[in-house]
Amino acid sequence: MHTTHPFATEDLHHLDHPAQDRRSFLLRASAGAAALGGLTAAPGTVAAAPQATPGKVAGADNFYRSDKVIARKVTFKNQYRMNVGGSLFVPKDLERGSKRPAVVVGHPMGAVKEQSANLYATKMAEQGFIALSVDLPFWGESDGQPRNAVAPDLYAEAFSAGVDFLRAQAAVDREQIGALGICGSGSFVISAAKIDPRMKAIATVSMYDMGAANRNALNHSQTLAQRQQIIAAAALQRDVEFAGGATQYTGGTVHQLTADTHPIQREFYDFYRTPRGEVTPRGATRRTTTHPTLTSNVKFMNFYPFNDIETISPRPMLFITGDQAHSKEFSEEAFKLAAEPKELHIVPGAGHVDLYDRVNLIPFDKLASFFRKHLA
Repeated sequence: MHTTHPFATEDLHHLDHPAQDRRSFLLRASAGAAALGGLTAAPGTVAAAPQATPGKVAGADNFYRSDKVIARKVTFKNQYRMNVGGSLFVPKDLERGSKRPAVVVGHPMGAVKEQSANLYATKMAEQGFIALSVDLPFWGESDGQPRNAVAPDLYAEAFSAGVDFLRAQAAVDREQIGALGICGSGSFVISAAKIDPRMKAIATVSMYDMGAANRNALNHSQTLAQRQQIIAAAALQRDVEFAGGATQYTGGTVHQLTADTHPIQREFYDFYRTPRGEVTPRGATRRTTTHPTLTSNVKFMNFYPFNDIETISPRPMLFITGDQAHSKEFSEEAFKLAAEPKELHIVPGAGHVDLYDRVNLIPFDKLASFFRKHLA
């Protein structure tokens, strides 16, 4: 993302017409698309996403509602006095005066809680948990300017703020709270859990290590020189914006499909750009959803969520990924580095985005049994 390649200081109109040459795709991807659908590796090194009619995917039910669950919007402060937007999901059979274990759920990077996180929270509430989905700062209904900014520490803080909120609820067993991160939030919840022992059990689904994804790209396919070009581009754009120039965006999911659109981009397009999962949140337009700001996205270069992951032990960790997921390497790496107790659960036939909303593939029973076992 710099002035020497075509995604340096592009506006969003340019994002509708991505360059198709291999070098441009890789540079754009590694500039921070990762969980947003713009990251890929060398040809032949990742499984291609299943081809389907956009928006028509078997079992996809992102906007699932349950007649067994009561849902309401909530707002609470994080440690920096920023408002965090959330949705609270409570089982209808909750008896007055009783207490339940709870789970805080984070959405994919570049998404909002209405994309995947609410689905997971609803399903956990059906299983008897009180569940809270949160919008990360700078996204959705949470505070933060400019919109779509990348701030890994504040993203992790959102999980701890969610725990603050849950521990203050009369119906929550304050000593039995778990945390679940989907896609990019998988790395944010790990970052949070390392310094917040109130999270008693930690699970990730289709996790991206957003730091490694930006530094190295998938399968370590990005060179140091390419990384340095991205950093230089963001630095130059800071000068532009400091002088009053327009905010520029990067990465994200394409807005149009062509015959040459990469399979991974097609996979994300099928969720973010069709009725299957498309949402236009507060403070955004269709053209900015999923796209982080160019100048802030390099913050991920300094993000190392797996450092000291073993210190989360003896609290248990569960890593869920699909056997066809292009992101599988991140769950496998986290599992290797984590200390016991830990588990890697691989879902047969599932790609990365499949585990966002395909209720016929997502192992909700596995998640429920994990949290039930470790949140007594």
